[in-house]
Amino acid sequence: MTTNDGEPALTASWADFAAAAPELAGFVRERLQAHRHLVMGTLRADGSPRLSGVELTIRGGELWIGGLLGSRKFDDLRRDPRLAVHSGSDDPPGFRGDARISGRAVLVDDEAAKAAFIGAVGGPPHPFELVRVKITEVSTVEEAPSRDHLVISAWRPGGPVRRIERR
Repeated sequence: MTTNDGEPALTASWADFAAAAPELAGFVRERLQAHRHLVMGTLRADGSPRLSGVELTIRGGELWIGGLLGSRKFDDLRRDPRLAVHSGSDDPPGFRGDARISGRAVLVDDEAAKAAFIGAVGGPPHPFELVRVKITEVSTVEEAPSRDHLVISAWRPGGPVRRIERR
């Protein structure tokens, strides 16, 4: 469902997601933190997809993505704020599952806010881009404890966690 201007009707912060679906949020956090480098999808000016490496931070009840000035991914997000982030997957037999977050980027242009972010999480104090993610959907894939099928979980703001088993 969208509003008249194409915005998703409902978005959520990380804190909103964690409060609404704590068990799923715990698994998603674990998967997002299992690999330092994640993959983000954005849309190029011609509408084709772009995949970029990113680092993601969960801090202050929000999901943050930072990066170097001049990165094409941030040009994409200025033009079209839709994004998706994938946690990456472990190779079998160590596969635990993976997580995906879809949302909309809110670019942070306030230098004081960026300085506060760097002060809180560390990092070099050079010019950088900073994005807060408004979550529109979260999904995971994990192996069932019986190891004979997959369990897919999905959540959208305002709704319950849905689970599907694939055998």
